[in-house]
Amino acid sequence: MPDYKKIYTDILNTRFPHKKKECKSLLNKEVLSHLDVIDLNTIIFGAVTAESWKFSKRHRSYNQDTIIEILQYQKNNKLSNSQLASHYRLSRNTVARWKKLFVI
Repeated sequence: MPDYKKIYTDILNTRFPHKKKECKSLLNKEVLSHLDVIDLNTIIFGAVTAESWKFSKRHRSYNQDTIIEILQYQKNNKLSNSQLASHYRLSRNTVARWKKLFVI
């Protein structure tokens, strides 16, 4: 697994030193989850365009811990599958399939 902490620290030091304060809380974590990496990427590089979103969506994968964290977020915030899918930019079918696989 890549050392995302080091990668994003280097990016911040070389290209975006003015954004260090915004990312400090995430980078101080012992281990970064996949959701933390997505949040860091959004903070540093800003919102993605529709074209780049389509490309990156095809190459995205989630591990079991991240899926369970997403489903736990749904449960804690009492969201429907559609609301959760919209929040994380997933398909409703993906959320439904995850709920069948990882009953929490």
